[in-house]
This record gives sequence, C-alpha cells and structure tokens, in this order.
Amino acid sequence: MKLFILYMLVMNTVTFCMMGYDKKRAKRHERRVPEKRLFGYSAIGGALGAWIGMWTWRHKTKHGSFVFGIPALLVMNIAVIYLLYRAWNLVA
Repeated sequence: MKLFILYMLVMNTVTFCMMGYDKKRAKRHERRVPEKRLFGYSAIGGALGAWIGMWTWRHKTKHGSFVFGIPALLVMNIAVIYLLYRAWNLVA
C-alpha cells in the first residue's frame, strides 16, 4: 500500500511538472511535450497533477480535449484507486 501511495505521489508530481515545463516551452516557441504523453501520464495515475497544473499555469485550458479529458481521467483514476483499495481490504 505504501508503495502505491508513493507511486501516485510521484506520478502526480511528474505530470504537474510536465504541464509547467510544456507551458514554459510554449511561451518560448520551443519543442513541446506531446499531448499524447500528457494524456498518457494522466491515464496511469497523474490526472490530479495534470489538472492542478492546467489551472496553476493556465495551460491547455482552452483545449476541449484537456478541459473534459483530464477530469474524466481523474474520475477514472479515483475509481481505480477505490477498486484497488477495496481489493486490498478483502485480502488483508
């Protein structure tokens, strides 16, 4: 369980930082972080970090795919966490 919590903290921190890094690169007209990567990290546990990053840096907030997609992935992340929590409690 502790390892899973650590995993979630790392994933959300990395995804949050990627959003900030992408915003910085966008302002400088430099090569960007692919949207596929941002969504990928969000899907595997970093959706909360992506969502907070979107609003912290006001990044991707006009893209419908992010405005609706990241919260949908956050709901999915929460559902998976809930199901894993229930499964662990049944085993323990």
